[in-house]
Amino acid sequence: MFTDDQLLPISALQHLLFCPRQCALIHLEQAWAENFLTANGRVLHEKAHDGPDESRAGIRTTRGMSVRSLRLGLSGQCDVVEFHANGQVLPVEYKRGKPKSHRADEVQLCAQALCLEEMLGLASGSIQRTCLFYGEHKRRHDVFLNEDLRRLTDDTAAQLHAMIGDRVTPQAEYESGKCDACSLIDHCQPQALRFKRGAAAWFSARLIETPSSAKPTPEC
Repeated sequence: MFTDDQLLPISALQHLLFCPRQCALIHLEQAWAENFLTANGRVLHEKAHDGPDESRAGIRTTRGMSVRSLRLGLSGQCDVVEFHANGQVLPVEYKRGKPKSHRADEVQLCAQALCLEEMLGLASGSIQRTCLFYGEHKRRHDVFLNEDLRRLTDDTAAQLHAMIGDRVTPQAEYESGKCDACSLIDHCQPQALRFKRGAAAWFSARLIETPSSAKPTPEC
């Protein structure tokens, strides 16, 4: 079990799965920069958080609810949590863009559900369904919390604490699909590091290269 001063942000799970170096830059080195994509996402979250709590049709909707898990060592905020009259608890996370090919968004949402189960005294597995709302599609996508996703969330939380505890920022690995849209690309400079590695490898190869036709220079 973790203590309150050991809790890490739930959002860091998403950063870690998307790019470990990005996660370390944000949560170890306190680096941050904003671009159009991050600004758009921030506005979407603010709208979700700032709306009023409400009750209608047997559903009580709470916005910006603070959650934590001492078991996982995580804390954060749920964009929306719906409490249904039949006892169902449904966390909803708002994201810009569209569904991803990786599971970072799902893990972040699963962590919120695990926090809710712990805080509300619910048995593990009580929250079986959650929702991701993507701004580009403007509709909800169901995320079912099976054992595989719960295990991945537990493992990711453990990896996050290990990385923060070691205080080591991973080296950059340039991937155009990720890096070019990242707001931290100027701070990270993944292409510069790739160039340095290439240059170092070229010089190393030249140093050990010994042409078979080379002959010793005669002494004067």
